[in-house]
Amino acid sequence: MSFRRGVVRQSKFRHVFAQAWKAEHCIDDVRVSRVTWDGPLCAVNPKFTAVVIESGGGGAFLVLPLNKSGRIDQATPTVCGHSAPVLDVQWCPHDDNVIASASEDCTVKVWQIPDGGLTGPMTEPVVTLEGHSKRVGILAWHPTAFNILLTAGCDNLVCVWDVGTGELVYQIADAHPDLIYSVSWNREGSAICTVCKDKALRVIDPRRGTVLKVKEKVHDGTRPMRAVFLSDGKILTTGFSRMSERQLALWDTSDMSEPMAVQEMDTSNGVLLPYYDPDTNMVYLCGKGDCTIRYFEVTDESPYVHFLSLYSSKEPQRGAGFLSKRGVDVNKCEIARFYKLHERKVEPISMTVPRKSDLFQGDLYPDTASVEPSLLAEDWIAGQDAPPLLVSLSGGYVGAPSKNRDTLRNKPKLFAHSWHSLNQLYEECFSNILKGIPTYA
Repeated sequence: MSFRRGVVRQSKFRHVFAQAWKAEHCIDDVRVSRVTWDGPLCAVNPKFTAVVIESGGGGAFLVLPLNKSGRIDQATPTVCGHSAPVLDVQWCPHDDNVIASASEDCTVKVWQIPDGGLTGPMTEPVVTLEGHSKRVGILAWHPTAFNILLTAGCDNLVCVWDVGTGELVYQIADAHPDLIYSVSWNREGSAICTVCKDKALRVIDPRRGTVLKVKEKVHDGTRPMRAVFLSDGKILTTGFSRMSERQLALWDTSDMSEPMAVQEMDTSNGVLLPYYDPDTNMVYLCGKGDCTIRYFEVTDESPYVHFLSLYSSKEPQRGAGFLSKRGVDVNKCEIARFYKLHERKVEPISMTVPRKSDLFQGDLYPDTASVEPSLLAEDWIAGQDAPPLLVSLSGGYVGAPSKNRDTLRNKPKLFAHSWHSLNQLYEECFSNILKGIPTYA
């Protein structure tokens, strides 16, 4: 009888582990919004954390410096220009001080946050975008073109705006017969994928307004779905089976007759929010109301979607913000960071690859999308496409302290006073000899 030994798949992300930050590094006393909307309710970039909060008589969100921790005073200023609850916030990928907010008041507002954060309540946006007739719950900045923002509302409309002029440049009105659940740009920003309450996945050219591909019944269940474009043009969706099991599926846009892969997870009823990292090709799934974050690696080898691990805690999450790659700590081999929303707390969770070396780990950090846009708004509107401009993360790497530094710090007094003149050193040595104190050369 012959036994075949199982082959373990080789991957540098096989041992990624998640770790919540200590209590003193969390943000406390944040009244996270209770709005009934399946959005992340949080957005994070290398400068700021934004959290949608409870607000009497309107809609508001907090903007705090990224390194802020501890208790948040109730008098902390907020961005509070909406007349109804805020449903979504998204930072501009090309300006870390610009954030868009979408609200039940049918408007989208764009705000300019000062460098140090808010010093008083902010009620006046840079621009207000009015084109939806029902509440707006989805925002998606263009990945490579400056000032292009996509919005989707409960009126089943997809709108594309030039934020610089406040102009509605494209409107997709007849593609969706029902409520739109999610919208995602592809890597170059030439197409979007959407999922809708009619259970269909659509690939759309936003400039022409034409539906390029449709796949009916992506997931058989009736609960909300999500879809995200991967960097190679494939699409990953999350949803529910007919038996209410949560699923993820991978689709090849060149042939969507059958999914490339389907994985079933559990029977929880929280909507799975996918967070995709194009640099590592990893997908993190956070369920609203779950106590877990699952993470997977997507590769070209069957079964294509590989389960890596699961982070589990005692407290359920209201939502989660995903820090852009430019903000992670490369010195600690941190490849991703979440900001998990509790009922009254924001808790950072780091995803780290264990490495012993003190050197910059170039294989974990390929060049990532820069803050610089590839195109201006008018270039994209005129029909141009371009991949993201990339930047190396090695600039954020600080080498480990040299072992010699500690040795120098512990050297006897002669070295400690190296800034003295030579005469003073001679006098000090001579004085030490007279006192019988050993002198080191």
